[in-house]
Amino acid sequence: MSAAELFQDAALWVHRRLQKRIPYGATNPFLEGPFAPVAQEATETRLKVSGSIPKELNGILARIGPNPRHVENPAAYHWFLGDGMVHGLKLEDGEARWYRSRFIGTDSVRRDMGLPALPGPRRGVMDVVNTNIIGHAGQLWALVEAGALPVALTGELESVGHGLFASGVRRGFSAHPHADPATGELHAICYDGFDQRRVFHEVIDNKGMLVRSVAVPVQHGPMIHDCALTQRHVVILDMPVTFSVTRALQGAALPYAWNPKHPARVGLLPRNGEAKDVRWFGVDPCFVFHTANARDLEDGSAILDVVVHRRMFDRSRQGPEDQEVTFERWTLNAQTGRVERRVIHRGSQEFPRFDERRSGAPYRYVYTVGISVSAPQPNALYRHDVESGETIAHAYGARLLSGEVVFVPRSSTSAEDDGWLLSFVHDLDCGPSRVVILNAGDVAGPPQAVIELPLRVPLGFHGNWIPATA
Repeated sequence: MSAAELFQDAALWVHRRLQKRIPYGATNPFLEGPFAPVAQEATETRLKVSGSIPKELNGILARIGPNPRHVENPAAYHWFLGDGMVHGLKLEDGEARWYRSRFIGTDSVRRDMGLPALPGPRRGVMDVVNTNIIGHAGQLWALVEAGALPVALTGELESVGHGLFASGVRRGFSAHPHADPATGELHAICYDGFDQRRVFHEVIDNKGMLVRSVAVPVQHGPMIHDCALTQRHVVILDMPVTFSVTRALQGAALPYAWNPKHPARVGLLPRNGEAKDVRWFGVDPCFVFHTANARDLEDGSAILDVVVHRRMFDRSRQGPEDQEVTFERWTLNAQTGRVERRVIHRGSQEFPRFDERRSGAPYRYVYTVGISVSAPQPNALYRHDVESGETIAHAYGARLLSGEVVFVPRSSTSAEDDGWLLSFVHDLDCGPSRVVILNAGDVAGPPQAVIELPLRVPLGFHGNWIPATA
């Protein structure tokens, strides 16, 4: 173990000791209601289906989120740091073959379950992998940001090892890589909770090898949850949520906080450029968790579509807080060096997704879902037409709440709205969950299929459609 990793382990040990000083509290909204964890892994093969599952959908709808096995003090628990659990629904030839849930096999989880540790390298920063699941280089991968290595999964959702894909390099990654549709490469902006002066542009090729790592200087240790790709650039979001020594000394589980002294800016890094080549664009203070698409303009400017939070981690020590949220188009103006903001749609919403075959290119449709963190409410799917400005909504029903929606095209050559929208949908009264399949060409219409699950799936984070050929 390197000196840096020994320091990180020591710092983490001190931080955990500080957490024990937080007064005990019996309640936490992120451990209750639809957020509440489930105790056991599950496998279910008898699934009730209403409507018809498209025969073109052959693969797994996979989704991941926090599902803590043990919480000593609910007051000290942060939603972002619960043990990871993956949920998957396998579809094949028009049938729902199985639903499975499995804990991500980090060392602490395996030890708690009485199982041996998995093979592969480790980094001594954190032991939670819970934020996204993707298919890449013939494997499923569970991802997290800020230091921990990805965890490899089988097609049956069993954890089999740790590592930075096939590279063998001990370097952290991101929860939100973006794939270049032309090359299959993954691009990500990565940060380490113990390195407050740099973030990294990392590229993983289609064989799983790390082929690029460029350090970009920053200040204060910003949290960078997502990035975006244009055809010539990777977009860096340097927003005013940064590492907080004060929060760390107070024992906060997630030591990041709103920092009004940190200037908000957006960077354009040429895909093959160095740190000196980044062009920075100032923007009014705000925070962005998630991007939709981005593209270059002929004059050197760029367009970026984002969900914008007015502030974040300003008060709450347990999870995101309700703030003003808008879906916006940002123009990174090459002449002024500033970001011009235009609101596309007002209202609390998150998890923007689009047809990723069009990543970095002109596109038309973005899909978001309504959110209300402090008191979850029934929500709707929104389809935003960024050309016409029209928004169409689909309401899932009374007491139903959809998580992130994934667009799956009918074929590799089908039109942008020719396909389906899939999501896990939760019962706010904690009854069984379901998976809903909508026709992307008729968003406001009835579902094409509903797959009833015989158990509850907790509200979680991100997921993807993993084709059977991936």
